[in-house]
Amino acid sequence: MKKVVTLGEIMLRLKSPGLERFMQSPMLEATFGGGEANVAVSLANFGMEAKYVTALPKHDITYALTCQLRGFGVDISDIVYSEGRLGTYYLETGSNQRPSKVIYDRAYSSIALATPDLFDFKKIFDGAEWFHITGITPALSQSAADVSLAACKAAKEMGLKVSCDLNYRKNLWKYGKEAKEIMRELVKYVDVIIANEEDCQKSLGIEAGSDVTGGHLDTAKYEVLAKEVLKMYPNAEKIAITLRESKSANHNDWSACICDGKEFYVSKKYEIKDIVDRVGGGDSFGAGLIYGLLNYDDMKKALEFAVAASCLKHTIIGDFNRVTVKEVETLMGGDGSGRVQR
Repeated sequence: MKKVVTLGEIMLRLKSPGLERFMQSPMLEATFGGGEANVAVSLANFGMEAKYVTALPKHDITYALTCQLRGFGVDISDIVYSEGRLGTYYLETGSNQRPSKVIYDRAYSSIALATPDLFDFKKIFDGAEWFHITGITPALSQSAADVSLAACKAAKEMGLKVSCDLNYRKNLWKYGKEAKEIMRELVKYVDVIIANEEDCQKSLGIEAGSDVTGGHLDTAKYEVLAKEVLKMYPNAEKIAITLRESKSANHNDWSACICDGKEFYVSKKYEIKDIVDRVGGGDSFGAGLIYGLLNYDDMKKALEFAVAASCLKHTIIGDFNRVTVKEVETLMGGDGSGRVQR
């Protein structure tokens, strides 16, 4: 069984019920989520050996969190318990022309305060084939950026493939560094880059010239963008770019493209008319791509698996994508009817 390690922050997720505004009723639904943890859960659901690494305070809420991760089959043996707090984010789900809203409350979290010496990367990466991180973790603090870079360097030294979802979050880069200052260095150690156009622009300073807010995308420009990124970062073997055409908060067209510098493929496009929860959609794509690249010989098939997995995530409440390989491959095969299976 192929082993994948992810590292980043997991948070308490507090969501207003259904489509309610914040505090419209006096309750919030409590679950857990965070980019790299979402990837680990997806991979475990796909039957892979997935290890999740982070830093957490030690109390009853984090105990509940780790119990849930163990329940999915995620290896949490290298989680570090240290000073700081459990980060929180608040989610209000949008509908039609009202967008969803996310409020972060993650300052001074344990992973934001963590330093590289807290992690034994030789032990963490022992027996692993792949390491995945996102641009969210280095956005938290300088020390979290140091941890991220140290992890990528250690993974490369030990012969792992490294993937990074650039995941630019403008509300997180608050400690005096711009994303480009940090991410341009980190990406030098990455084999597979995952991004959307804004990520490429804000994290790497490379633009395609498309309007990501207009609801229509020119895929030809994305081939130029992908090849430009690979030219700037010759260490990278591939880049996958997600293509979301947003008609409204709960009606999107969803596809992606992938490029290895020679070949360029665009996936099938899915029209998702009644989005249940799109938070974690990008993470489910990343997990699907990792699974596909490790298990299929065909780069295009790996891309199709990732897009189909992410399409299904839009139907599931919560950060975690609770689908199986069989369900994803059924959708890849063209069965998207939603008919009752019995």
